[in-house]
This record gives sequence, structure tokens and C-alpha cells, in this order.
Amino acid sequence: MEPFDELLRGVRAEGAGVCRADIDGTHVLPGLTLYALASGELDVQGRTAKAGDILVVQESVAARGRASVVSGSYRIQGAVAKRLTAVLPDALVAPGTDGCAEFYGSVDVDAPEVVMDRLLDWFMVCALREWFDREHGDGWLAALADPVVGPVLQAMHARPEQAWTLASLAGEAGVARTTLAGRFAKMVGVPPLTYLTQWRMAVAADLLAESSATVAAVARQVGYADAFGFSVAFKRVHGFSPSECRTRCAASA
Repeated sequence: MEPFDELLRGVRAEGAGVCRADIDGTHVLPGLTLYALASGELDVQGRTAKAGDILVVQESVAARGRASVVSGSYRIQGAVAKRLTAVLPDALVAPGTDGCAEFYGSVDVDAPEVVMDRLLDWFMVCALREWFDREHGDGWLAALADPVVGPVLQAMHARPEQAWTLASLAGEAGVARTTLAGRFAKMVGVPPLTYLTQWRMAVAADLLAESSATVAAVARQVGYADAFGFSVAFKRVHGFSPSECRTRCAASA
């Protein structure tokens, strides 16, 4: 899977509440929200969005200026999606092209919700693609493009249930274990097997929240032979047990 495609796994509008609004003065923008500027200008954390641009905020930030916008907010559901979107900056601006401002100004926000959600997704994909091509992100997102670390991350993400070892992960990259361990920790911030555990527990949290599978069944889906070992690892990562996650994870999804 390409790095950009991996990022998009965590971004999809569902009932985003697309609307048209006028911003004048200082306005606190909630995250994760997209603003397509039909007119005017907004300054956010040293970045300036002008008519035709798309502004995406990941956290609540203050915008100053005057602008007419089409906006919609995303609800990031699940532990995996939160890990994926956490690589985004607090605010990013994707420059528009000729005709963008006029197009944003003509959008019918009263169209059916499903239509507006898919339009917002299209705006988001365009904005994230421009940002990704320009800055390429950091952390695991940048590491996905690395010839050594990238194949290892992709293997972990695609097959968390596999009995991975440092040796088998190094085999995915075609390098020595020491080479992988050092390069992975430098680019991602944690050792390979630590990241693998974190990823498995994120997948497990979503499985527990979204299905009626037993703890033992979920354990097997993320590479644990027994429920006890899985439960210990799950509580160490999340701070609560898999059984508690049934309620807590579902409520936050």
C-alpha cells in the first residue's frame, strides 16, 4: 500500500455537517475540520489561506481574518484511525488553482448528506495529497516511503496476526536485524516490535468495539495464541482491559 493511501484509511466523512459560514475576526476552529475558502483570507498558526485554498485543522486552533467558507467536520472513529490521522499537523493549507474559489462559492450545501460527504472527501483527498507531496509528513508516514522501513511497516499493517520477529521483519526489508532496528527507531521513534505491539492493540481495540468476537478470538486476529498474554499487553498499552474496552472503546468510536 502506498503511504498516501495508508493515510486515507483514517479519513472518511460520515454526516460531516457540510455548511456555508462567514468568519470575521478571531474564530476557534475545531479539529478535524476542512474549510474551502470561497472568498477572503484566514491566518492560522503562521499559515495564510486565501480564496481558493483549502484549510484543514487537526486540533482546535484560532483563525484570524475574514472569509466565506464551505466547511465540514470529521469524526475520527476507532483506535487505528486515530493513529493514522495523528500524523497530520495542527493546521495545513493546500493552495487552490484557478476557478477553485468560484466552485466553492457555487456548492449547494443543501444537497443530500451523502453527496456532501463525498464532496468533502474529495476536497480532503486533494488537500492531503498536495500536503503529502510537498512535505511528506513525518514519523511512520514518512517512514512508509523509506526503502528499508517502509516494507516492514506495510507488512505489520497488512498482517498483524503473523508471528513476527525482528529477524522475519528484517527479512521483509532484506537487511540485517541491527540495520532495521536502528533505522526503524530513528525514523518511527520506537523499536520495531514496540510499534508492532502498539499497532496490534489499536487493531484489537477496534475489533472489540465493533464486533461481538470473544477476547480469545480477537487475540488470535492480532497474533496472540492465548487470551491471557493478549490481555496483559492490551492493558499495558491502553490502561484498561479488553473487557472494559467493549464499553469504553465503543463509546469513543
